Amino acid sequence: MIRLRSIIAISLLLLLTQCNKVPITGRNQFNLLSNSEMLTMSFSQYNQVISESQLSNDRAKVNMVKNCGTRISQAVEQYLSDEGLSDAVEGFEWEFNLIQSEQLNAWCMPGGKVAFYTGILDVCQDEAGVAVVMGHEVAHAIARHGNERMSQSLAAQMGGLALSAALQTEPEQTQQLALAAYGVGSQVGALLPFSRLHESEADEMGLYFMAMAGYNPEEAPEFWQRMSAMSGGAQPPEFLSTHPSHDTRVDNLNEWMPKAKTYYNPDHRGQGGSIKF
Repeated sequence: MIRLRSIIAISLLLLLTQCNKVPITGRNQFNLLSNSEMLTMSFSQYNQVISESQLSNDRAKVNMVKNCGTRISQAVEQYLSDEGLSDAVEGFEWEFNLIQSEQLNAWCMPGGKVAFYTGILDVCQDEAGVAVVMGHEVAHAIARHGNERMSQSLAAQMGGLALSAALQTEPEQTQQLALAAYGVGSQVGALLPFSRLHESEADEMGLYFMAMAGYNPEEAPEFWQRMSAMSGGAQPPEFLSTHPSHDTRVDNLNEWMPKAKTYYNPDHRGQGGSIKF
């Protein structure tokens, strides 16, 4: 009986699955959930997390994060429009906040809801460093990794229930599952990490995105070298728990660098200001 139910659930899963292509990489992606379902839940949960967090009152740092996020999101939206891919950001409402915390962390919920933690600014050092992390997080949103991860989680943990049904039958569990799928972190629920595939894809797309916004993509390998030096071979922080190794990440970024430079216009570079501590 259990086996039969599993077969039925898998069959329904396949029938309901929507096939999409990730912008730029062209990877085929399977999502169970509609964009409207994801955004409704994401916006509600983002507001809840932000309301329960201590936001930074350092105006210079807050402005740098917000300005960088706005610059990159606008550049990406322009690129997608030029390529006839504007539906990739349909319904997005970009928002960028800086949370006061020593965690080396940042995340982005579906629909462009981004949060940075002040701890990671130590590694960023300047606006270009912020752009490395921002590009990566924006890439997670554009590639709809949260949707893909949530779909996988619903299939694995709830037998392929549709999101609406899961919310009705297991509302608390589903809400926590969603937060985890978005990669929000341990302070609001158990972390369900993005896969290494998602992380590498976000690295690649993020490199191109920062270049589109006028940030020198060569800053990206330098950022991860600083992160490697800061971690000192110890257990990686939560933000990096399922990411590729530092060496692999730097090698990949250097491999993608020639393509990234085709997007880079140094005449449109960011302010390049340093972060003052």
